[in-house]
Amino acid sequence: MIEIKDIHKQFGKNRVLKGVNLEIKGNGIIAVLGPNGSGKTTIIKCILGMVLPNKGDILLEGKNISKDWKYRDRIDYLPQIANFPNNLSVQELIRMIKDLRRQPQADEHYLIDLFRLEPFLNKKLGNLSGGTKQKVNLLLTFMFDSPIIILDEPTSGLDPISLIRLKELIASEKKKGKSIIITSHIMSFVEEVADEIVFLLEGKIYFKGSISELKKKTDQPDFEHAIASILTHSYA
Repeated sequence: MIEIKDIHKQFGKNRVLKGVNLEIKGNGIIAVLGPNGSGKTTIIKCILGMVLPNKGDILLEGKNISKDWKYRDRIDYLPQIANFPNNLSVQELIRMIKDLRRQPQADEHYLIDLFRLEPFLNKKLGNLSGGTKQKVNLLLTFMFDSPIIILDEPTSGLDPISLIRLKELIASEKKKGKSIIITSHIMSFVEEVADEIVFLLEGKIYFKGSISELKKKTDQPDFEHAIASILTHSYA
């Protein structure tokens, strides 16, 4: 379980997170949503140790992450934009990441087949399309068997067939009892996969619960209108 306790983060004069408290329990999919600048990416980077909060604590299984960087081995992370070395082939990149993670037993073969990446293994990353790079990005994330998975805009650039396979992959990882955190601007995708949503506004949690609870709270017939209702009222 991940516990976020009274997290504050400020960049210069910009207060991005303003006392966020959140518990993320195992065996489920939680979507972190909100408009641009709401603090979604900052929360993710705080969990990953890439951004240090000005105040507050983050605990993983009851242990403060600031005291032991090795906790990162328990998290698989898909960044929104993966900056791959253009001169490496896909196969070379896979080998390099396995060496860096010190998990040579990672099984990439299933994912290569799932996303039909076999024809691209010996091609340079700089020559790949955006959609193919995203499939490589997904492969690097899911080839390790960590209990926590963080996916930042995972659907970006995917064709319809790959999107279906991604959703099936996420469902299978959930069945293994993993905690999966997702950010996405595609509401139909979120509605299909998420068990719970957290909606951020101006650095604070505006709502935490199921999609059906959000629709009831906003008195809206569907998820997209519920989100629109929040934004309409917040900017009014």
